[in-house]
Amino acid sequence: MQSFERVSGDAVRQNGLTHAQFDIIATLGNTSGMSYKELGERTLITKGTLTGVIERLEHKGLVLRERSCDDKRSFFVRLTPAGEQVFCDVFPLVIARGKELFHAYSDTDFATLETALTLLRTRITSHGNGPLPSPPHLKETP
Repeated sequence: MQSFERVSGDAVRQNGLTHAQFDIIATLGNTSGMSYKELGERTLITKGTLTGVIERLEHKGLVLRERSCDDKRSFFVRLTPAGEQVFCDVFPLVIARGKELFHAYSDTDFATLETALTLLRTRITSHGNGPLPSPPHLKETP
């Protein structure tokens, strides 16, 4: 993940954003917004870091936090018009860079990668909850 961020991060950095800030903008893009809880579940940002990242984005005028109507203890976060513009400007550049990096991958390559990453996620999330699953034998493609 860190290597991909280094390679794909030029557009993010040129817009004065950290990867965590861009992660929030990308997650909120094309949505009407979401709660802190949902943002935490959909991003790679830890719960303890999320508030600070959102506060910095709010200071930049890119997100707006509003108290939840349903639960006054929680906030709803959405992009401002300036945040929407950053999303529209930066997200396509990051996607284009990703396409460049993976252009030679076949459907089989992607399936193999997805299997390996799913196993890794399972092993990480089950750590401490009993024995870890054994890795399946992944077939190499010619």
